[in-house]
Amino acid sequence: MTSGLHTETIWRYEHGHWVAEERPVILEAPFSISVNGQPLATLLCTPTDLHALAIGFLLNEELITRIEEIHHIDLRAEGRVADVWLYHDLALPEQPIRTSGCTGGLTFHESAPGDFHLASDTRLSPEQVPALMHALIAAGTLYQQARGVHTSALSDGARLLVVAEDVGRHNTLDKIAGLCQLQGLPTQGRILLTTGRISSEMLRKAARMGAPILISRTSPTALSLRLARAWGMTVVGYARAGGFTVYSGRERLDTPAPIAPSPVARAETTLIMG
Repeated sequence: MTSGLHTETIWRYEHGHWVAEERPVILEAPFSISVNGQPLATLLCTPTDLHALAIGFLLNEELITRIEEIHHIDLRAEGRVADVWLYHDLALPEQPIRTSGCTGGLTFHESAPGDFHLASDTRLSPEQVPALMHALIAAGTLYQQARGVHTSALSDGARLLVVAEDVGRHNTLDKIAGLCQLQGLPTQGRILLTTGRISSEMLRKAARMGAPILISRTSPTALSLRLARAWGMTVVGYARAGGFTVYSGRERLDTPAPIAPSPVARAETTLIMG
């Protein structure tokens, strides 16, 4: 297992002068997953928590439902290949969908409004949202050293339970799913935070994990919002120290009802009778 970083000699131009420096750069490498000896997918990822990534990918793609279905995993080719062996046969899907952005993840599902329904009573106060996002940014150790990487975390509302970093935002959620299975931590009813965009496949992974609240430092897509409303999920974007934007499921954020804008006051003329 690597640290996720590689040191490079770079040249920085500043104030009219060239300066040579040694700087850490985030690693990106192909990671191939096979199941029962059959190739499944090749992901581009940061090569950390690879056992968890393989397990989480299978879970979030609904190829397995629990870690107990896995007999063992062999990592070979210097960690570039994971051979997953199950206790049962599995017919592998044949038509992967290339996901948007980042390292271009893979999914085998085209999401529909009826796929999930998260009837969770999980709640957050408005003050918890920026506090949790602050904790997420502070927990990004690879980001602090090299930038160029996404960070995601699972939270119970009070603290971060599991943190994962990767060049691919999709991979961070798969790593979290796998780490939780390895550690015996439930994901249902928890909160997911991410530095990445909330696209439909990110939302699906959160729904698959049973996490009804997904909070991002950036924005959701229109498709993810249509699905979030159909699935009963809360989507929060642009979480910063000064506030955030709720796109769906505001009822979980324990805020008072929105105040209707006051009508523009009319100028009145007072007639003084003399």
